[in-house]
Amino acid sequence: MTESRPGDIFQPGDLLNNTYRIQSMLGRGGTSEVYQARSEISGRVVALKALKSEFSKNEDYLVLMTREEEIRDIQHDAVVRYYDTQRTPDGHVYLVMDFVDGPALDQKLASGGMSAKDLLTIGSRVAQGLVVAHSRNIVHRDLSPDNIILRNGNPAEAVIIDFGIAKDTNPGAETIVGNEFAGKYAYAAPEQLSGQTDQRSDIYSLGALLLSTFRGKKPDIGNNPMEVVQKKSQALDTGGVPEPLKTLIDQMTTPLPDNRLSSAKAVLEAISSPGEPGAPSVPQQLNEEATVIVPRARQASVTPDKPKPASKAPEKKTTGAMLPILAVVLLGALGGGGYVAGLFDGLLGPKYPVADPFILTVERHAGEPPTASGNVPSDDTQAALSDLMNSLGGTANLTLASGNISESWGNDTIALVDQLAPLDEYRVEVSDDTVRVTGMTVNKEMRKSVLAALDAGFPGALTGTAEVIQGPRVLNAAQIRPMMDQFSDCGPLNLVAPPAQGYGMGSRILITGKMASAGSRVGLFDAISAIAGDRQISVDAEVLEPALCLIETALPKAPSGGFDIQFGFGSKSDPNPSGRYYVGENPVIDVIVPADVTTGFLWVSVLDVSGNVFHLLPNLNRQDNAIATLRAGAEGPVPVRVAFSLAEAANTSHLAFLVDDTSLGKSKVIVLYSEKPVFDGMRPTTESAASYAEALKTGTQNGDLRVQALDSRILITAKP
Repeated sequence: MTESRPGDIFQPGDLLNNTYRIQSMLGRGGTSEVYQARSEISGRVVALKALKSEFSKNEDYLVLMTREEEIRDIQHDAVVRYYDTQRTPDGHVYLVMDFVDGPALDQKLASGGMSAKDLLTIGSRVAQGLVVAHSRNIVHRDLSPDNIILRNGNPAEAVIIDFGIAKDTNPGAETIVGNEFAGKYAYAAPEQLSGQTDQRSDIYSLGALLLSTFRGKKPDIGNNPMEVVQKKSQALDTGGVPEPLKTLIDQMTTPLPDNRLSSAKAVLEAISSPGEPGAPSVPQQLNEEATVIVPRARQASVTPDKPKPASKAPEKKTTGAMLPILAVVLLGALGGGGYVAGLFDGLLGPKYPVADPFILTVERHAGEPPTASGNVPSDDTQAALSDLMNSLGGTANLTLASGNISESWGNDTIALVDQLAPLDEYRVEVSDDTVRVTGMTVNKEMRKSVLAALDAGFPGALTGTAEVIQGPRVLNAAQIRPMMDQFSDCGPLNLVAPPAQGYGMGSRILITGKMASAGSRVGLFDAISAIAGDRQISVDAEVLEPALCLIETALPKAPSGGFDIQFGFGSKSDPNPSGRYYVGENPVIDVIVPADVTTGFLWVSVLDVSGNVFHLLPNLNRQDNAIATLRAGAEGPVPVRVAFSLAEAANTSHLAFLVDDTSLGKSKVIVLYSEKPVFDGMRPTTESAASYAEALKTGTQNGDLRVQALDSRILITAKP
């Protein structure tokens, strides 16, 4: 699994086309990225291969992606299953395929290789998949260790992946890479260098990758085109490989296709009935592991001579005679494909090989030095960019190439990278003169500065897009809570469902609770914003009057008891679900006792905006607050009226209120339930908020405040 980066096409958590939820990054290639995703509809885990933005509008690459999808007709356990190609609303194209869980052979190679026994099992399994593909005239052309995955780590469950440059040899089939070189030089058959490809090319590649995986060593094919041609004309060195794997590899990797095992079925037969050991051979391989597609020559091409049938004389005598001929054939073939590939530019034309597109990537991850890799047009640019990377503690892996770029490309690109150097993270993707910049910084002002400069225009002839987000990459709840404590002036604030691993980019920080003023809420929001970066912040705190907050901090910690507080009007029978009253109106308040509460005591008080507390039940005029008395024998939910209409209160001791304009704002109705009396003695009908808060705090500290449940509701008074 590969760590996600800010410049990736998709991020974990993204939902594509309302179907596929991205789970993780699996790997990156030159033109695409591969992700693990889960279908929100079926729950099936899949792999998604997404084209990078610079290629998603290129018809050639779209054709490749579509052709890869069409290979879904090949149904075999040893061949990855493809489903369909989709495009997101913002234009990203991705291919849906089976997710194969297990290591690729390149991981096994890097960790020291594998046993001959396991490799014979893998060879048999892959050959079975090739039998099906070749029967449909599909040649893979890019078999290499990174394109073979061992499902569940089991050699017997090897799976061929990535048919992205496969060739359809059916009559009339269209392919944009029909007869040009495609594949990895390290594992490509000699004839592939001239664009001549058939199923025997896959046989060679399979043998070459089995040999490399056994040795646990990447192949070496030389440092220049002439060495590539020379080494590819020689048999592979299988010295030290045990039988029968040695003979199998020798038979699969003979340089001349006509002398090679002719089919995947022949490979299976050779594995099941191993022959006699073959003769040893010579060194091989390449220093580039990237898949290469070299376009066909448009102006010059040399068709290689058809290879002669193998002589019946001993191989020892014919090999030496054939090698010079093969070298001539390959050199002639390379004259076509190699000319426009830039292999011989030093002799025939441009100074360096042609790169189309001309790509450079410069990136820095948080806490790590920067790296630069890709194409540069001159020695001066190579030296300048390497010096810049070195000055920043980084490294550069640059290839001299020619391309369709502006004359000022080198200076422009270096100026851009220098401009982005202060960011904590950045990624610069240059394709010809088009640039995509992504980055991250925890410094808000630096972000503004960099974006302002790029909005004014990229250096020189460069054009493109820029997205710089504000970090940090992960924000922990521990960084937020001290600020909550600082602004907690009306009881404790609550951080809702903080992620155990911290808040990722783009996530939401939600805080609930109560606060004494709008200013406190704004202050908390601003304090968190200063460290939260590009995250949504919601301070969903209810603003209460100072007196209400005083009581809020003094109330005992108790759960809700399900006591519903209902508001009505004294002048009419309509309910008032909003709890809002205007000047001149008469509030009526009922407390609904739940059906299962049949014993204990009920305490109901109102704290108004003036800072006074009115004890509605019990009080000096209504002292019996026992649930049994209030129920009066009734079963089920029972309404208990605690604030009456003016008509009901007339000539009685009942409490009634009339809203006037002297105390407008929020009042709080508080309902306490206890199995035993809450206070020793009767509270006065009216007292100050401070006095009531002190009584609550004292009772809590002494352990005398025996409250089993607490419910409350806000009542609002206002002018019409």
